Amino acid sequence: MVNTFLAHDLLWGMTPEQLPADAPAWVIESILAGQPVVVRRALSEPDHIAVGVRGRLREQRFGTVMSVDGISRCVTPEELCHVSIERDLPAVRALRQLRPMLDGCGWVWGVSGSAGFELACGVHALHEGSDLDLILRTPQPLDRLKSQELVKILGTAMCQVDMQLQTPFGAVALREWAGSARRVLLKNTSEACLVIDPWNPQEQAA
Repeated sequence: MVNTFLAHDLLWGMTPEQLPADAPAWVIESILAGQPVVVRRALSEPDHIAVGVRGRLREQRFGTVMSVDGISRCVTPEELCHVSIERDLPAVRALRQLRPMLDGCGWVWGVSGSAGFELACGVHALHEGSDLDLILRTPQPLDRLKSQELVKILGTAMCQVDMQLQTPFGAVALREWAGSARRVLLKNTSEACLVIDPWNPQEQAA
């Protein structure tokens, strides 16, 4: 099975037997409950993929690896764009508010973080103070002026909205790319590095 999964994809099929012996009890509980794990940016063997397990508490995050052959289902952030949940929370209202604008932006977008997790599996991961985490698939460069316009639109939402631009070479925070710094932090599978152009990371700042 070819490993084509991307960061923020949600995967089902993890079993307690795949966990390391020192995994906390809450990790085993989450897996036994049938909850998905989230693909993370980290190196792994070709037949495994780096994933993270979520617990009920914000600080409960556990990094491990999953066998690719064991994956039974995958849900991507973009598959969650139009999933609805009937909860009256700022992040849910913000998603409803921003959805028409994002649909018309010309880019593929998706929902990640706590909102994506809840939309995908129904587990209550959001609360009153939750941010809304979004991704924007940007295979082609998004210029800084357009990024600034997008930041202004996201700023009208009912909660803090954090968007990552997913370039072919990794992810960069929209707010950082829309800022004035010459170099921005690009995160990929092996490292996080400062670059001038997230779509051409070989062009390093002097």
